[in-house]
Amino acid sequence: MLTALLFDLDGTLTDTDKLHLLAIQQLLWEEDGRAFTEADFDVLCAGRANAEMCALLFPDRSVEAHRDFADRKEARFRELSTSLEPIAGLTDLLAYATTHSIGRVVVTNAPRANATHMLAALGLEGAFASVVVAEELARSKPDPLPYLTGLDRLGAAADSAMAFEDSIPGLTAAKAAGLFTVGLATSQSAATLLAAGADLVIDDFTDARLWQAIEARHGVALTR
Repeated sequence: MLTALLFDLDGTLTDTDKLHLLAIQQLLWEEDGRAFTEADFDVLCAGRANAEMCALLFPDRSVEAHRDFADRKEARFRELSTSLEPIAGLTDLLAYATTHSIGRVVVTNAPRANATHMLAALGLEGAFASVVVAEELARSKPDPLPYLTGLDRLGAAADSAMAFEDSIPGLTAAKAAGLFTVGLATSQSAATLLAAGADLVIDDFTDARLWQAIEARHGVALTR
């Protein structure tokens, strides 16, 4: 029986990578004219917690300088993201989960302020039982701890749950937690997500294969 859905935030509930990229590009250019490409973002930033991202961006800077840049980057991102759109089909999936008493939680490497801001911008403040912020735990993704924490908060077992991810660190974390994991091809190609272990890859939540997988995990065919 499917009892829980666990969602990453950036790139999964809404496609925000271009805004995060723009925030970093603006700050690096303002600081010292440093150019920063989408390819750089994919390697150094996508799916990573800020501490890891800043260590890769600025290996010679102090932890305090890393924190300062991360705070400025996230503030800039929030300035750029006052209006967000959910990934197609998300609201239908959340409504389906409510109808069938399937628990829902967000599991993110983003800071708490971003999660609160983004859910408000999407109009989804009350759509999830909890928001697990990896930076508030001992370990962030790709460690499974954030997803294990999400399962614990819903009182669910991994074999009765499904996770949604768009990044390799997130996918690695979800799979290590024992979850059937659906990859969203918003920031990575389908081939990359499948190679990293995704059980299914979709472009958005309208994909018929997703609904077939949900119904199969219930054990019976259910109408939406």
